[in-house]
Amino acid sequence: MTLTGKVAIVTGSGRGLGLAYAQELARQGAAVVINDVDAATADAAVKTIVDAGGQAVAVVAPVGPTETADALVAAAVDAYGRLDILVTNAGVLRDTVLWKMSDDDFDTVIGVHLRGTFTTVRAAATYMRRNEIAGRIVCIGSPTGQRGNFGQTNYAAAKAGIVGMVRTWALELKKAGIAVNAVIPVAATAMTATVPYFAAAVEAEAAGEPMPAFFRHDLGFGTSDDVAGLIAFLASDAAAGVSGQAIGIGGDRLQLWSHPEPVATAYRDGGWTAEALAAGFAEAVGDLQSVGERFPALPVELQRPAPPA
Repeated sequence: MTLTGKVAIVTGSGRGLGLAYAQELARQGAAVVINDVDAATADAAVKTIVDAGGQAVAVVAPVGPTETADALVAAAVDAYGRLDILVTNAGVLRDTVLWKMSDDDFDTVIGVHLRGTFTTVRAAATYMRRNEIAGRIVCIGSPTGQRGNFGQTNYAAAKAGIVGMVRTWALELKKAGIAVNAVIPVAATAMTATVPYFAAAVEAEAAGEPMPAFFRHDLGFGTSDDVAGLIAFLASDAAAGVSGQAIGIGGDRLQLWSHPEPVATAYRDGGWTAEALAAGFAEAVGDLQSVGERFPALPVELQRPAPPA
């Protein structure tokens, strides 16, 4: 598997998961367009790739506007002559419960995650189709978009919407030979670093030590580098037959998420009135579906005291 001769854009790649994706694509041979809103961060990311023998340039701009999407594609073509791969990773968080969430909290997250994914994919897919490039598009989802999470109305909506768009784009771009997939990463990030449940894993990573097996195996929770291999695989010719999928990865675990399917079906002659539903809903549908992520209890040796309020 090689990406030699390929050109990739990775949005939100100045640090964290996005930087790990960009570095792995470069390690596999791709030239990379780095994107971040901070020039110093973007330049530092480029330097890590160039110092390792790779090729990279930066576009400093917020993801969301069409102008940024067009600038990213133009940067790839101007610097390296083509565009083969797009990874939409850029994102922000504005977490709070529904009744406290402002319009700006909602619009900001939707604008970067959902609109930003739409505008960059539209620009990249238009270029790929026009130039008959059988490209690869990887959009980053989240377990929150798959199952919901307390305090993340905006983020859950955006990430669920991304997976819905991926399924649609896989259909629309199939004839052009462009594969589109969603990756659902589970990794240590700035967000998980503040959660007491993950404290032992975060401590291990900070100390340069292996994460405990409970996190890597039982939870599928690992480092950014654990996710990057899947990004590179999906960007390669080896994944030509994979499209329209939502694929989870983290630690030692790889998962294929199902598409939503009915889990119970019932029929009633004449249809379902309110009275009929009141009398027979539970029997008709059976057990209800769970919501939110469910974590097993931490082993005693991995428990840490909660920080003071």
